[in-house]
Amino acid sequence: MTSSVSRRRALAGAATLGVGVPLLAACGDDSTAATDPVSPDPTSAAPTPEPTAATGAPSTGAGSGSAAGLVAAADVPVGGGVVLKADELVVTQPVAGEFKAFTALCTHQGCLVGSVTDGSIHCPCHDSLFSATDGSVESGPASAPLAAVAVTVVEGQVARA
Repeated sequence: MTSSVSRRRALAGAATLGVGVPLLAACGDDSTAATDPVSPDPTSAAPTPEPTAATGAPSTGAGSGSAAGLVAAADVPVGGGVVLKADELVVTQPVAGEFKAFTALCTHQGCLVGSVTDGSIHCPCHDSLFSATDGSVESGPASAPLAAVAVTVVEGQVARA
């Protein structure tokens, strides 16, 4: 009798796990949703270009990298950057005329980074900061840098290289 009870418990546990894991996975994205509103830095003197980039207007589609480019170079502020939600990229301009791009998913838990100000890329989920120059971690909880994406400027547009 003991072995049938153990078997029943094992089957009940497996059934619970089979139902519970997908439910937990579905619920787990709420705290890291890329649609969470991100308020602009009120101390920043320059207007924040994220809303324009967030609409996907400069991009021709997710991951497109077509001749139209990712974003107009003029829309990327010096010392700041633009988060391209549709492409999951962040394009920065650490110094005038030098454009960098990185994956926009935080290496801590995969949240979409929210803004670039004062030379740092900010993740709103847990406040990780990355360098706008090389994607390295400036402060955690993230422990790995953002991956670099090669870009070039063609006819005033920042495009994938």
